[in-house]
Amino acid sequence: MPESRQGLVVKNYSGFYYVKDQEGVIYTCKPRGKLKTQVLSGDKVKFTLLEDQQGVLEDVLPRRNQLERPRIANVDMVLIVMAYDKPAPNVMLLDRLLLLAYYNQIRPCIILNKADLPKSEKARGIDYYPQAGFNFITASARTGWGMDAIARVIKDKIAVMAGPSGAGKSSMLAKLTGDGSIKTQTVSSKIGRGRHTTRHVELYSLPGGGAIADTPGFSVLDVPPMKNQELSWYYPDFTEHRESCQFRDCVHKNENVCGVKQAVAAGAISASRYENYLILLEEVMEKERCY
Repeated sequence: MPESRQGLVVKNYSGFYYVKDQEGVIYTCKPRGKLKTQVLSGDKVKFTLLEDQQGVLEDVLPRRNQLERPRIANVDMVLIVMAYDKPAPNVMLLDRLLLLAYYNQIRPCIILNKADLPKSEKARGIDYYPQAGFNFITASARTGWGMDAIARVIKDKIAVMAGPSGAGKSSMLAKLTGDGSIKTQTVSSKIGRGRHTTRHVELYSLPGGGAIADTPGFSVLDVPPMKNQELSWYYPDFTEHRESCQFRDCVHKNENVCGVKQAVAAGAISASRYENYLILLEEVMEKERCY
């Protein structure tokens, strides 16, 4: 009788699905004709063993979550990679990515890469985030500094990376996995941004456990659909200050008695973080008007 197993889809390519079982063996599988669910990297699946490490996908187990771009399932963590310099960190992009992570119920960890470079003046604004309690790791993919800390954070988890091109995501992936064949991005001297190198979603196993995808964590940066009163729910650093707001549905913009605005005035919340919130709030309100 054919043996049935469970495994993790680590790559799908040209109609084939590469499934790693609990012993770390990878099987090349094709889906059974009756399987209607689209299979994604990150899916936990049941499959039937055939000869020569081949298999047949029988069923996709329930997903914890699913990202549309990239198409990947069961993501536990997103590593938001910025750089000390080249390119300088973009806190507007950082705040947008944090919003998307919390909206999708994925734990974010901010990585400030290229610590071997002098810190850009534009990087000063990023100091707020570790002070506000966000997961934050300083690292250098070039020297290897901080890689152990990152590996510990994503141990036994499925992680994706996000951040600007050229911040060192591919170099970091190569260092974390020990796979020197992973293509790295080069930074254009003319525009200061990297060139994309990834084409499909593949999960790379980490030596200490867990897996990390070789594709950016979010390629669509539009604000998710929500009511304007909901936006601050995805700002954990606003939470304790919201309790001082006069109104429960305070949007922290024009209200006279607002704990968040008071915290900004007192320096407890970064002014740039709040200004970026107002920009995203306007985008949310614009979407609401289009409903």
